[in-house]
Formats: sequence, C-alpha cells, structure tokens
Amino acid sequence: MKVEKYVTGIISTNCYLAINEETRQAVVIDPAACPSYLMGHIKSEGLQIEAILLTHGHFDHIMGLDGFLQEFHVPVYVHEEDEQLMTDPGLNQSGVYTSGYTFDGATYIQEGQEIKAAGFAFKVLHTPGHTPGGVCYYAEAEKILFSGDTLFQSSVGRTDFPLGSMSNLVRGIKEKLMVLPDEVLVYPGHMGETTIGYEKSHNPFL
Repeated sequence: MKVEKYVTGIISTNCYLAINEETRQAVVIDPAACPSYLMGHIKSEGLQIEAILLTHGHFDHIMGLDGFLQEFHVPVYVHEEDEQLMTDPGLNQSGVYTSGYTFDGATYIQEGQEIKAAGFAFKVLHTPGHTPGGVCYYAEAEKILFSGDTLFQSSVGRTDFPLGSMSNLVRGIKEKLMVLPDEVLVYPGHMGETTIGYEKSHNPFL
C-alpha cells in the first residue's frame, strides 16, 4: 500500500489515497474537499477509485464527497452512529463554518466489519468520543491505521462538540488501538503521522 496525503479544506484536513501500485486501484479516506489538482493527479496517474472511507461525519472530512462522486461512482462508508451527523449541518459543524452541507447516500458500517477494496482489507474499529460513530480503519496486512480525529501524534481528538465524550474516546483508544503492534503506522485526520508504539510512550492523554 502506497499512502499519499493531501491537506485540503478550510480546517487543513488530511485526505489520503491508499494506492495499490500493482492494480492502480485506490481508496480515498476523508475527502474534505475535491481540489482540481488532486483530481488531476488521480487521472494522470491512471488511478481507479474503488471506495471512499469516512472516519466520521464532521464537515471537514466529508465536503469533497460530491466532487469525487461526480467522477467515480463508488460506495461511501461511514459508521451507522454518525448518520445523524451526516444529515444535520448543525451537528456536523458545516452550519458554523459554511452555508451548510449534508450527505445522505452513505453505506453505514459497524464495529468489526471488514471493507475490501483496491485489494486491501480495512477493519472497522469503532472508537466513539470525537463523534458517536468515529472509527479507525486498520489495514492489518500492511500495518497501517487511518485514525481520523480519534488519535493524533501526542494528542487525541476534541470532545467538546455536540455528542462528544472524552471518557469514551480514551477508552476506545486504549482498548482498540493501543493493543495493536507498536510498529503500526498511524495516519491521522490532521497534522503528522505517528506510530502506535510512539503513542504508548508519549501520549499524555493515555
């Protein structure tokens, strides 16, 4: 798996392409926006988008959906407990920062489900707290975790938004993420990459 990071949207969100270099298939994680340079790159590299994975339903992770879906007719996955956020501009915060955005065409997923796309298997780890349906996607074979706004380098996601819970967030991180191998590379929703091992030793919230 080749992972490419693109910082997009008004909150500097990390949008990732998880690319199968053999087949040129790819998965998009958290499209905050759909800038022309990114779409141009996908086309020039001959990448075929197979799915869009959302770590949660906040606006700064979903507002690029319409642009991607105009080009690629693929499923959009998000946890079932974030359905309310996806369809409510007040809860997903788009009503605060923009004129409002909703999306009602997602496929809703659950804890432990495995999404197979582009030759990879992404296991759904439900880690509520930042949002009720916040998830991380774990590609076990590649030892890669897309953590969204659950886990950051030396930090964790905010829980002061509607429906947030710090106790739930920390519990989920400890029970589902800190048990992964130390060498697992973590790609968060904002800022830089980290590893599970580094967070075990350096994260003050854990």
